[in-house]
Amino acid sequence: MSTEQPQEDGTRRDFIILTAQAMGALGAAAVIWPFVNSMNPSADVLALSSTEVDLSPIAEGQEIKVMWRGKPVFIRHRTAENIAEAEAVPLSELRDPQTDAERVKKDKKQWLVMVGICTHLGCVPLGNQAGEYRGWFCPCHGSYYDTAGRIRKGPAPTNLVIPPYEFISETKVKIG
Repeated sequence: MSTEQPQEDGTRRDFIILTAQAMGALGAAAVIWPFVNSMNPSADVLALSSTEVDLSPIAEGQEIKVMWRGKPVFIRHRTAENIAEAEAVPLSELRDPQTDAERVKKDKKQWLVMVGICTHLGCVPLGNQAGEYRGWFCPCHGSYYDTAGRIRKGPAPTNLVIPPYEFISETKVKIG
């Protein structure tokens, strides 16, 4: 008997086993893919993932509320006085230390864009320069935010959240 025959059969058998395993993996992937793909967001949900806002009707000192992903977003056209107040606050006085420059776009300091949900229990704070710090006040539990949306007093643990946003023109902002 030849000693090469079993070795040749082993090589052929290994090839057949590997090919069968590869085809099995491809078949399993083909069966699973539609299920995994069904978990992706639908086109109507993706359309709501960003919103564009025209800033031209917002006068200096005014604030508007828009909806983004089912959440209120505050957009305030800050005055020079609001900006100066926010920049003058020492970081040592803040519970969640962030400079004003970290919360706004460098070349658009007059525009403050924030998610309008209190970081304590999810209430919607009152705006239009409400509260002690002329920013936002959450009457549910007494959280006070300053003109940069930073927590200054009350039970809220962190500042109001800044959503991802960008200016797409001088008068339009895209949130999301």
